[in-house]
Amino acid sequence: MTPASPSEGAYDRIRLRQLRRGLARPAGIDRRSLLRLAAAASVAAPLLPAAAPSAHAVTAPGGVVKPLPPELFTVRGTNAETNFAALRDTGLLTPADRFFVRNHTGTPRVDASDWKLTVWGDGLTGGPVDFSYEALRALPSVSRTAFVECAGNGRSFFASQQGEQVSGTAWTLGAIGTARWRGVRLAEVLRRAGIGANAVDVLPRGLDAEVVSDGVPLGRVRRPLPVAKALDDVLLAYEMNGEPLPPDHGHPVRLIVPSWVGIANIKWVGDIEVSAEPLLTPWNTGMYRLFGPGHPPEGSAPLSRQTLKSAFELTPGATFAAHRRHLLTGRSWSGGAPVRAVDVSTDGGVRWRPARLRDEPRPGSWVRWSADWVPRAPGPGVLLARATDRSGRTQPETTAWNTQGYLFDAVVRHPVTVV
Repeated sequence: MTPASPSEGAYDRIRLRQLRRGLARPAGIDRRSLLRLAAAASVAAPLLPAAAPSAHAVTAPGGVVKPLPPELFTVRGTNAETNFAALRDTGLLTPADRFFVRNHTGTPRVDASDWKLTVWGDGLTGGPVDFSYEALRALPSVSRTAFVECAGNGRSFFASQQGEQVSGTAWTLGAIGTARWRGVRLAEVLRRAGIGANAVDVLPRGLDAEVVSDGVPLGRVRRPLPVAKALDDVLLAYEMNGEPLPPDHGHPVRLIVPSWVGIANIKWVGDIEVSAEPLLTPWNTGMYRLFGPGHPPEGSAPLSRQTLKSAFELTPGATFAAHRRHLLTGRSWSGGAPVRAVDVSTDGGVRWRPARLRDEPRPGSWVRWSADWVPRAPGPGVLLARATDRSGRTQPETTAWNTQGYLFDAVVRHPVTVV
């Protein structure tokens, strides 16, 4: 029987109260200090029981294992953004060789034969429980098509379209990919480990190298999930598009948290803490909250669901011949509800018309769409795409500013040239 658990909203209120009691930002404290406080709070007790495994992991030189040809990717430090034009000849699923890479350090090489997952914490009814790779694969499996998208996808448009400066990697719209993931429901593993009725937080931690931000050691990447979400639709995935996970995408096992921001989808999972009280880490305090006007000093509640976006499968500044018919293609997606409709404008937003949807809208996935266009005169132009999802939400003209540039959802202006 599933233990009773608070709603996500109630859980966030509990965690915000905890943050205010112990880690709330006094006037003038900077993000570095907040990260230091959160890091100290999250390592105040031993992270793992003494018997926990330590899988051998070697970080790849240069940060990313797979080839990153410039026609497919734009390299951004230890990250690689998919060039959206490279998706035009793909189907609904993003091939692994074109799937974006978001690394906080570098890709670790983990051998599945000596990997094991340890589930532990005071939210269990007993002691720590280990699962080998073989044992995990022997459990009932499920498959799910879902996108993974960085919370900062579209961040660069705060500056280029709205004239607002933000911090973080300057993604355009290519920090997203959709795949068919196969694995074990996290709920199945937690139940077999003996999750208790008192559990409120589930904290997966990756096996990548420890992160240092602004000179502050933060430990390995980890971010708690409310137990209500953990017991819902989350996967411990070991396959991507019918193949074992590639190293850059979490081999041997990663989390897939449908519709939530990318940081929730922890890669290279090594252990999961189940806690009887809300947990704080740098990834749900100083990062992955909204700071700025309209938000409290300690920031918004931790980010959860992704927002609504659209992108053309075109290079910026693409050239089109006048007086000829062209097929415009693109993709739209939403973390809130399936995309219901997409409208396009080929005259900078003066007139809009519906695009043709090429896929059945489904939760947690994107839809491909197309529209015909016959340019009438040579010169510069701007293409726009605007999605509406089944919750009734439509992409706005502008996105409310936040200091770290998260959740940009405004209509993106795509420049082109007609010759």
